[in-house]
Amino acid sequence: MKRFLSLFVLLTLPLFAVEKPAPPADLSAPPADAEKSEDGLVTKQLAKGTGSVHPTVADLVRVRYTVWKADGTLVQHVPSGQSTMLPVPKMIPGWGEAVQKMVVGEQQRAWIPPALNGGKIDLGFVIDTELLEIIPPPVTPSDVAAPPADASKTPSGLAYKVLRAGSGDRRPNRGSTVVVHYSGWTTDGKMFDSSVLRGTPTEFGLTQVIRGWTEGLQLMKTGEKTRFWIPANLAYGNDRTKPQGMLVFDIELIAIK
Repeated sequence: MKRFLSLFVLLTLPLFAVEKPAPPADLSAPPADAEKSEDGLVTKQLAKGTGSVHPTVADLVRVRYTVWKADGTLVQHVPSGQSTMLPVPKMIPGWGEAVQKMVVGEQQRAWIPPALNGGKIDLGFVIDTELLEIIPPPVTPSDVAAPPADASKTPSGLAYKVLRAGSGDRRPNRGSTVVVHYSGWTTDGKMFDSSVLRGTPTEFGLTQVIRGWTEGLQLMKTGEKTRFWIPANLAYGNDRTKPQGMLVFDIELIAIK
């Protein structure tokens, strides 16, 4: 499965192919009305938000942002019309701290000192962030131990329940490649994997995954979110290097390719 790219990896990626924004006039010297924290973080609200809730350290956030080095070099720019979902704990410390001060709809400029950049690069950053959405982390399902009475069941033993209806009418077939977000638990409630926590959807062919996924995803429509109870013989069987027994997955079908 694809792994989440930390900011230090993101900083090495090429810029989006759009017009590059100019560095702000106050890049090297925060204005007098900026808010200063004891740890050296400096922030200034650029536009008020419409929300009232702040992200927590456990949340994921959907953001649009621009990053400059302290010398004015543009590092990365996510322009209007695009966004990125990031887990707050995976952000560099100063950025995560700054984002937790925000509400949805707010735009903010943050001056991140070298001491709060994770210790990997001996320089500071200035980051303009627009907070678009706060996404709580996946919660262990209350019915994780066994399928509820209203779950559907296929002849193979796969049980499922639609959590959110899809917006399309297309379903993948066995030869399809799909893009999904998912979280997986063992029946004792232990989460063992989640693309949601990594902040990056996963793409794969339906013949490349466990049998329960191959069958289950063919029941879904684009945009649908479904919970699956996958018996061991449709999951990892006796492969002791993988989670054992029945597994429970919440899967959101984002796209069919």
